[in-house]
Amino acid sequence: MPKTSARLLSLLSLLQARRDWPGALLAERLDVSPRTVRRDVDRLRELGYPVVAMKGPDGGYRLDAGTELPPLLFDDEQAVALAVALQIATTTGAGIEEAAARALHTVRQVLPARLRHRVDTLQVTAVDRPAARPEPQVDGGVLMALGSAVHAREVLRFDYRPVSGPGRGSSGHGAGAGSVREPSDHNPGPASGQGPEHPPPPRRVEPHHLVTWGRRWYLVAWDLERDDWRTFRADRIAPRTPTGPRFTPRELPGGSVAAFITARFRGVTTAAEDGVGGWPCRGEVILGLPAADVLRHTREGIVEELGPDRCRLVLGSWSWLGLAAAIGRFDADIEVIGPPELAAAFGHLATRYAAAATPPRRP
Repeated sequence: MPKTSARLLSLLSLLQARRDWPGALLAERLDVSPRTVRRDVDRLRELGYPVVAMKGPDGGYRLDAGTELPPLLFDDEQAVALAVALQIATTTGAGIEEAAARALHTVRQVLPARLRHRVDTLQVTAVDRPAARPEPQVDGGVLMALGSAVHAREVLRFDYRPVSGPGRGSSGHGAGAGSVREPSDHNPGPASGQGPEHPPPPRRVEPHHLVTWGRRWYLVAWDLERDDWRTFRADRIAPRTPTGPRFTPRELPGGSVAAFITARFRGVTTAAEDGVGGWPCRGEVILGLPAADVLRHTREGIVEELGPDRCRLVLGSWSWLGLAAAIGRFDADIEVIGPPELAAAFGHLATRYAAAATPPRRP
């Protein structure tokens, strides 16, 4: 590599490493004269790098933001991190999968062999759970608009498309072991008297966080009309412009966005501390199985050993029928301790299963 080109790369690396550089210090680090530094800065500007000269007793330079993206320079760790992040971005459902895949191909092409091998050892494959309909994709422009409003702390106005079809507001009704359900207040129905001829007015919120949960994107915001916290599916949001005035962020319940989202998706207002995950339906049973066998298949819940072949199980779910079905999968004798709603759910399922086991009458 010609000496001048190598020096330009070294100068660019230094400018990226810190915000401001005195001209004399740059010359010392590059072992050249201040005049050579000025010429090299001019060459970088010709290549599209917005290097700003600072006035003052010592003078200096700063790599500023420009109008176009110039060639970038990464160290080894940055290059690997970028390639891995792009590979993960192809699985996010954010509507940027194709662009991320093209960017990953571009980065991989120019990686040295030693770094390309490190990147190729990590292959990420996104496997979606079977569903009646595919997960909705979010427009990248919508995510950018939401993220900008969160960053600027500006009131956001948007139209919110309602849910249609069966299973409204939910993507699962199972028990705590692996089920996911959307918070019940994330999509309140239209007000009385509203319909296709009279669409609801745009929502006005203070946006606080843009989060992902279960391969879906959500906006956590304070709803100014309802005077309460809400979560909104990003794929149903159509932002309006301009945004509103700036606001002072409120304190999020739970102390963190992670605690808030976990609590909302489990149907409670505060994080549970009883070991059952805060599910709205919780029951207690005695199973005719060793505690070790039940523990292997219970990610959430409390299992207490009562003997070599008996244990107590406390488990939660979104519905009593879902809880009864989840307990029934253990294929063991069941003694219901409580509450009565759980016992009634077992009776309801017993009737339904008995009917399903009876061959249908043919004419």
